[in-house]
Amino acid sequence: MRHTIGEALKFQQLQRLATRKSTGSTLPDIILHHYHTSPFSEKVRLILGYKGLAWQSVLIPQIMPKPDVVALTGGYRRTPFMQIGADIYCDTALICDELERRYPTPSLHPAEVPVGLVETVAQWADSQLFWWGAIGYSFQSKAMAFIFDGVPAEIVKAFAADRAAMRAGAARTPAADAAGMLRVYLQQIDSMLARTPWLLGQTPSLADFAAYHPLWFVRRITPLADILSSTQHVLPWMDRVAAMGHGTPAKLASADAIRIAHDTKPEAPTCEWHDEHGIAAGDPVTVTPLDYAFDPVAGELVAATAKSYALRRFDERAGEVVVHFPRVGFKLEKAH
Repeated sequence: MRHTIGEALKFQQLQRLATRKSTGSTLPDIILHHYHTSPFSEKVRLILGYKGLAWQSVLIPQIMPKPDVVALTGGYRRTPFMQIGADIYCDTALICDELERRYPTPSLHPAEVPVGLVETVAQWADSQLFWWGAIGYSFQSKAMAFIFDGVPAEIVKAFAADRAAMRAGAARTPAADAAGMLRVYLQQIDSMLARTPWLLGQTPSLADFAAYHPLWFVRRITPLADILSSTQHVLPWMDRVAAMGHGTPAKLASADAIRIAHDTKPEAPTCEWHDEHGIAAGDPVTVTPLDYAFDPVAGELVAATAKSYALRRFDERAGEVVVHFPRVGFKLEKAH
């Protein structure tokens, strides 16, 4: 069955890509700012593959400083972020929402599954499965020795200092506890896959991509990957997800991405407005992550929808850009 499902998905993806090419789609170009070993980037890359999309790939540094990133985001340092013209989308939850809005087929929300269920499982995977399970389990001594084998000591030191600064003040899970949590989570995922090929039914959903990327990170660390073999259905499911590929990426220099932003006008903000803070359109604000990498982004609030915020800001190189954030996981404050 796995072989049949994989072949069918690949055929459907090729059809979608051929259709978009033949119709001469004028939809804005997708630019993904990422690096190869980023788990959350892998989540988005696979969704681009599932939707059969062409996109432009900007590889960014893994550690600070990131001057070209800051020019576009205003200080948001987490990976990845997506750029469409002069609109910048931060956090993969919002990136997925935006890809679904612009490219609705195939959908990340199958008709037979409630949207709320899909999004709840995805949020669980992006938070608890990723941080409490996969990352806590992976950041132990033998994993670090494997990851940094042959890497110069000064690079290892710089990476460790960068991640310590990014995670300062965030909760950490001891490796032994994380291993136990991860085994529980794997059993939960395995039970979901025992009756259907995808987590929530017969069709892939956002939940599959969100649950996949933490386990993809674990699987890449050979000394620790055996934990994934403790279940019957997880590894075959991971192979099915991986078979979707990454769509059609084309390399783009970060300077060219900045020039594209500079030469493009941001899209008009939505008229929808949901005020929870007593902050009006046009007020100066900051948006800051709540869980880690507490770097605020400052700008003028131009949109506050039910699920997201948008800030207009100006940069000497990028010009006028609008930076978008999800409400979930972020804090909005009026600038002082």
